[in-house]
Amino acid sequence: MSLKSVEIDGVRLKLASPMDNRSQWIGQREVLQQLLACWLVVDKQDLPLTPRLIGVPGIGKTALAMAAAAVRDQELYVFQCTADTRPEDLLVTPVLSQQGTISYHASPLVTAMLRGAVCVLDEGNRMNEKSWASLAPLFDQRRYVESIVAGIVIRAHDGFLAAVTMNQDDSTYEIPDYILSRLQPTLPLGFPNRQDELAILQYHLPFAEADMLAMTVEFLQRSHDLQLDFSARDGLNLLRYALKRLAQDPEHPLSKDAAWREALERCLGEDAVNLEALAERKSRDLGSNSLPLGLGDFFFDPDDPLHPDFDGDDDED
Repeated sequence: MSLKSVEIDGVRLKLASPMDNRSQWIGQREVLQQLLACWLVVDKQDLPLTPRLIGVPGIGKTALAMAAAAVRDQELYVFQCTADTRPEDLLVTPVLSQQGTISYHASPLVTAMLRGAVCVLDEGNRMNEKSWASLAPLFDQRRYVESIVAGIVIRAHDGFLAAVTMNQDDSTYEIPDYILSRLQPTLPLGFPNRQDELAILQYHLPFAEADMLAMTVEFLQRSHDLQLDFSARDGLNLLRYALKRLAQDPEHPLSKDAAWREALERCLGEDAVNLEALAERKSRDLGSNSLPLGLGDFFFDPDDPLHPDFDGDDDED
C-alpha cells in the first residue's frame, strides 16, 4: 500500500498517486533495451542515467518509458511539462485550506524521488530554464532538490529513475547546455514498420475490422515514406472516429470508405488527403528545392547575360 505522506525536517508532504501502468511496448525492441541499460546500476559507485527520448509527437516516447518502468516492476509517475511550469510546480506546492492552514503537496517528480520510483518528465523541451535550473542538482551526482517554498532539501531514493521526453518541433525552449549535459544519452524513436504499426493499432483497437486497419496502416506507412510527421497516435484517432461514425446510425450507415475519408479530413485536415502534394508543399516551405540567393540575384534575372553566374553555353546545342 502506498504511503499518503512523509515528513522531512518537520514538514509533512502529501504524496502524489502513481499511474496505473499497464503499458505494452510493440516493436523497436532495441530502443527499449537502450533505455533499460540507462537505468542499470552496475556498481555501488555507479549512478543511473537520465536519457532524453526524442521523436515527433505521438510516436510513443511516453509509452516507451512507461513500458520500461513496467519491465522493472516499479511505480510510475508522469509530470507534464509546459511553458508555464514553475519550480514550485516541479517540486512542492503549498495549498491553503478553508481553515487557513497550509499543506504541502509533493509533485509526481518529488513523490517518485521519495518512493524510489520512475518519473517521466513529459515534453521537457516546453519548460523554461528557470524551472530546469531547479533540477540541476537532481540529475548529477548530488541527486537532490531544494524546495524554497517548503524550506527543505529532498534527497532522492537510491531506486529513483527518470527520463525526459522531447518533441521534435518548433514550439520549444532552448534548453541550456548545462542541463542537456545532465540528460544523456539521447535515444531517438523512429516510425514503426508496417507490421509493428498494424500490431499497435490492433492492440489499442482490437474491435476494428481488418479492412479499416489496412487503410489506416497504408496511410501511415505512405506518410512515413514521404517524411511527413503523422504518427500512430494520429492513426488511432482517425480510425477510432471512423469506427464511431460507422456505428452511429445502423439504419443509414456510411460506407467504410466514406467514414474513413471523413475521419481523415476531420482529424488530420484536408491536406492529409493528398500526401504527395502535402510532402511537396512541405519541401518547398523548407526551401529544399531552392538554391541560396547570391548578390547578383537581387539585380539581374538568372537568364540575364549580366548576371555573374550566367552561362551562355547552356543555350548552345
